[in-house]
Amino acid sequence: MSVAPAPDTLRAPLVVEFPFTRSLGPVQAAFLTGLREETVLGVRAEDGRVLVPPVEYDPVTAAELRELVEVGAAGTVTTWAWNPEPRAGQPLGTPFAWVLVRLDGADTALLHALDAPGPEAVSTGMRVRIRWAAERAGAITDIACFEPYDGEAVTETRHHDGTFDDPVTGIVAAARLDYTYSPGRAQTAYLHALSENRTVGERCPSCTKVYVPPRGACPTCGVATTERVEVGPRGTVTTFCIVNIKARGLDIEVPYVYAHIALDGAGLALHGRIGGIPYDQVRMGLRVEPVWSEDGRFPDHYRPTGEPDADYDTYKELL
Repeated sequence: MSVAPAPDTLRAPLVVEFPFTRSLGPVQAAFLTGLREETVLGVRAEDGRVLVPPVEYDPVTAAELRELVEVGAAGTVTTWAWNPEPRAGQPLGTPFAWVLVRLDGADTALLHALDAPGPEAVSTGMRVRIRWAAERAGAITDIACFEPYDGEAVTETRHHDGTFDDPVTGIVAAARLDYTYSPGRAQTAYLHALSENRTVGERCPSCTKVYVPPRGACPTCGVATTERVEVGPRGTVTTFCIVNIKARGLDIEVPYVYAHIALDGAGLALHGRIGGIPYDQVRMGLRVEPVWSEDGRFPDHYRPTGEPDADYDTYKELL
């Protein structure tokens, strides 16, 4: 059946974040361990330049680099940009400048934050020095930020063997992306319907398939879809998999079944978890119905209806 249009398009802030774990080679391990010990190390390239931060392979020749060089903790700003509204996780909580700093003795620049009262206090060519963090663990955050400095440049460097007690061998870096998400007209209608314990798709005016969740256009015909159609609530399991690895933050005991479910009247199967039945009894053709979440905003899982299994010919086109 057709349904009326939904309210205005939804918008909401969305944060995507995860810990990124990586092991370190000898060059990066020495660099980060050095920061913990208030020592900045670079690496000498084949052409004699000192690269800071150091890399393990020459950016020009791709040769392996291992000659570590200690450089100064002060340097010169090569370029900068003012950040008037710091975000969560950035080096400073007050407005600051992002700067590229060529440390004394280095030939390349290091990106970090400069603590300055305003953009008028920042300029290309100004002298700055590292402000070390009070607590250091072997990470780029061991440099709390840079601060203005009136000392002269000292370009002398010296060889460093990269040896430290208790070297850092791996890091965990938090990756984070903040943005505002809008699901669009079609999926806004879909989400509003879910809040009423209904599932709504959109019918293609050309091929007449009903897409759930709706996309606002038919992916086959390439034409806009505007006619809203309520489907289900019951459906048929078309394909499925058994999940044996427990996901972090997901309070579901393994093993469990995740399936493609073709809701009655839909032209596309959607994803859903199957519950209310032993995992080894789930099968293609199983007839299921939604069990709504406690807040009633979405199906928590699907359970068997007790109906006879659907004939294969009724869902083979939706595999």
